[in-house]
Amino acid sequence: MGGCGVLGRVLGGWGRRPEIQAAREAAGFGTEARHQPPPRGSSKRSRPLENQPFPGLLQPENLSREQLIDVVRASVLDQKGPLVTLNKPQGLPVTGKPGELTLLSVLPELSQSLGLGERELQVVRASGKETSGLVLLSSCPQTASHLQKFFTYSQRAQRPIATYWAVTDGIPAPSEGKIQAALKLEHIEGVDLVVPVKSPSRKDILEGVKRTLSYYRVVATGSGCALVQLQPLTAFPSQLQVHMVLQLCPVLGDHKYSARVSTVLGQRFLLPTESIKPQRQVLDEALIRRLHLTPSQAAQLPLHLHLHCLHLPGARPRDTPSELLAPLPPYFSRTLQYLGLHQQ
Repeated sequence: MGGCGVLGRVLGGWGRRPEIQAAREAAGFGTEARHQPPPRGSSKRSRPLENQPFPGLLQPENLSREQLIDVVRASVLDQKGPLVTLNKPQGLPVTGKPGELTLLSVLPELSQSLGLGERELQVVRASGKETSGLVLLSSCPQTASHLQKFFTYSQRAQRPIATYWAVTDGIPAPSEGKIQAALKLEHIEGVDLVVPVKSPSRKDILEGVKRTLSYYRVVATGSGCALVQLQPLTAFPSQLQVHMVLQLCPVLGDHKYSARVSTVLGQRFLLPTESIKPQRQVLDEALIRRLHLTPSQAAQLPLHLHLHCLHLPGARPRDTPSELLAPLPPYFSRTLQYLGLHQQ
């Protein structure tokens, strides 16, 4: 199919190309999240994955450009016409400064390896740097524009198009609901931080404060933690992390905002955001033991936030949206196992 074929034909025939599946399985990606092999050039004496604290965790800062290209190729879930889906590893930035290794910086090589010729891929939808999960790419500007309009329309109609899985330190109460908060981005002591704004004025809105909304639902609980389904209805940096902090249940591995939640005599409460700097998440000793980690390893815990599902428009206007799914990273699945968090 040509690079700018009719979108309905693309979505109506979404499937997994055998050559992509074979490449993914060879690289350690199957229908279930699997351990990734060491990148090319890694030491053959590396520890077995079952002995590593966070199996499958990517460390982009330790990769060469060629190794990152291999990782991105292996993360391809599917390709149909101009659309390509990836399961982005946690820690891989989508964009960055000139010269930095990012997903965008290696898209030309990915386009070539997928046989797209001169049609370079562009990002349509992506999870953030610290978030793992789905990335939707397109080699056709018209298709990308059509999908962006669908996402915008769904957002205005308050229909979720993205579903995330998160493990939280604490159990949200009630077990499901919506979180509404006005947020703004501030540059504090060299760090960009998202800060809640109470009762924003019209001037605040004009100056960049945004009213945000997310739906949440507790799927499973165990060991004082929860597996939570999150569906943002708005888009703002770190929205889901900050929303869960406002619920007094920070996402596991949130080393940026979790310090805003404090505990005294077993009761949790929010600290003033202006007085709290980002710091390593502090976990209960019993929870650290349950996770089979040392305190120093717990300080390196990756963010347990995964973009699991994206809804795309159906092949025809009245068709129900189709779904794209990305399996959980190995370290995320192991955390669920250790905490007894079983999806229903």
